[in-house]
Amino acid sequence: MKTIYDFTVKDADLNDFSLEEYKNKILLVVNVASYCGLTFQYKGLEKLYKKYKAQGFEIAGFPCNQFALQEPGTNEQIKNFCDTNYGITFKIFNKIKVNGGHEDPLYKFLKKQQAGIGGTPQIKWNFTKFLVNRNGTVLKRFGPQVTPEEIEEEIVKIL
Repeated sequence: MKTIYDFTVKDADLNDFSLEEYKNKILLVVNVASYCGLTFQYKGLEKLYKKYKAQGFEIAGFPCNQFALQEPGTNEQIKNFCDTNYGITFKIFNKIKVNGGHEDPLYKFLKKQQAGIGGTPQIKWNFTKFLVNRNGTVLKRFGPQVTPEEIEEEIVKIL
């Protein structure tokens, strides 16, 4: 059976990055945007990351400009925004599409593993989150309005 570790993605510098690097870690995959009403969630994500990183928790941020064009910048601009405004230390990857004909294969896989409300696969907005266990299995999907603080208990359970 396929797991998240079977995927190679591009980092923000366009280098190949095998998700196998996250093997035996808990991973939260999030589609992010710099100019969204939910961008404040970066603060909570970074707080969780710092709190649990030593226990094997990782976050993978995938910028996406598909929702009201709220992530228009280049990868470099996005990284600078994250660093300057939120002190982000978790990995930010290459900007991708999460829906439609050109969606990233990783997101096609994630959506197949955990559908959204009503069983629909589509990502509805920025800051949709997928929680992945240490074996690379997608355990749960959280909607954009669910804050990082609200899912901390779920993360702690599987750490």
